Amino acid sequence: MLKNKKILIALSILPALLIVKILAKFPNFIETYYSKGLYIVLSKLFSYTLGWIPFSFGDLVYSFGIIYSIRWLIINRKRIRKDFKNWLIDVFSAVSIIYIAFYLFWAMNYYRLPLHENLNIKADYTTAELTQVTKNLINKSNTTHRKIVGNDTIKVEFPYSKTEIINKTPEGYSELQDIFPELEYKGNSVKKSLLSLPLTYMGFSGYLNPLTNEAQINSKIPVFKFPTTASHEIAHQLGYASENEANFIGFLAATSNKDLYFKYSGYTFGLRHCLHEVYRRSPEEYETLLKSINPGILKNYQEVREFWINHQNPIEPLFQKTYNTYLEANNQKGGMKSYSYVVALLVNYLKDKPL
Repeated sequence: MLKNKKILIALSILPALLIVKILAKFPNFIETYYSKGLYIVLSKLFSYTLGWIPFSFGDLVYSFGIIYSIRWLIINRKRIRKDFKNWLIDVFSAVSIIYIAFYLFWAMNYYRLPLHENLNIKADYTTAELTQVTKNLINKSNTTHRKIVGNDTIKVEFPYSKTEIINKTPEGYSELQDIFPELEYKGNSVKKSLLSLPLTYMGFSGYLNPLTNEAQINSKIPVFKFPTTASHEIAHQLGYASENEANFIGFLAATSNKDLYFKYSGYTFGLRHCLHEVYRRSPEEYETLLKSINPGILKNYQEVREFWINHQNPIEPLFQKTYNTYLEANNQKGGMKSYSYVVALLVNYLKDKPL
């Protein structure tokens, strides 16, 4: 009887794969009945169930899962030759459960309607529009920088602890929901990751645990990056699985926050993305724009750059390549390059709005 159940569970991955493939072709259906229906119920359930726990429950689950899997493989290594069929059934039973939970609890959001369609904005833009929005972001970043430090050459030092920043992050969403009611954020399940050290060497600032819906922030990253990283991960919690869309929403939430330090982090975050695209299209224009940025802002950028340089290692490219493959397999064409698509959302949203 137990064996038959295991076979049934193992084989359940086949219809699950088929269902995901079919539903992926109907983004309107997913948007209406999953992203704005079932997922909202599930995410609130996780938020209120696990959000109150002061540490990352999901990180413990991952750690236990990795240790248990390694132990199981070691103990059952001889079965690969002696009892391969039943060994394979056990493996696929576990894989099936994880796969179904992954897409049921969160990952179907990868196939919802593109954000630019919901916002009714274009997905492309001209170089002239890009340049103008970049100039506007430079002006806003410079102005905000001066308000904080009063000196163009000094980098911004945040007066908050990382825990305080996490606690203040939802305030930006409270302001933003007046414009976008669907971005209402109730409950709070944003936590410093227990796995921050390995995350650092893997090259990640944070992640959303799809099995517990906890937003995990790498506690090692510079404080300057905390407001936008936390805002980005909350966007994932709200069901925006695409990295470029989460970046855009994170920008909106950080800049909507009444706190000046959050605004600074948000504006410079959007500016950095636009500058990268300007450089790709016109290195000469990039050099001209760079000269108009306060040196103190560039020092904050340098602080982040040096952090990642200091933690580079031979294994990091492997993790980056693996994550790139994961993104491409989940409806993000171009993999990690799709992060740059946030520029299209920024330009088309900001080009007609005064900053």
